[in-house]
Amino acid sequence: MSETYIPTGVKLKETGFGYTLSLIGGKYKMIIMYWLSENKVMRFNELKRSIGTISFKTQSIMLKELEADGLIIRKEYPQIPPKVEYSLSESGLSLIPLLNMMCEWGEKNSSPALEAVQR
Repeated sequence: MSETYIPTGVKLKETGFGYTLSLIGGKYKMIIMYWLSENKVMRFNELKRSIGTISFKTQSIMLKELEADGLIIRKEYPQIPPKVEYSLSESGLSLIPLLNMMCEWGEKNSSPALEAVQR
């Protein structure tokens, strides 16, 4: 039997696994982090165009949560019109290898139907 990382009586939220999921969970957080890792620095509308299906409000909420969790950096320039840029923090960058491993796993284990869609 394999060793478990969640001891008996401990809530998932109180584990490293649960903490990580709380930071990157949700429909768009990992996608935002992906685009920022690819482009280094992006403005709000650039991100929105890259993601495509996200609403203004949802993207705004996701960015605020990622910033509050220390995974992205929001840099505001004092000019008119306002200019705001987003980039990954050191902590956010440290999660990219994990996201890459998830992508690799998905590619290796995807179903034939998914492979047909990707072609």
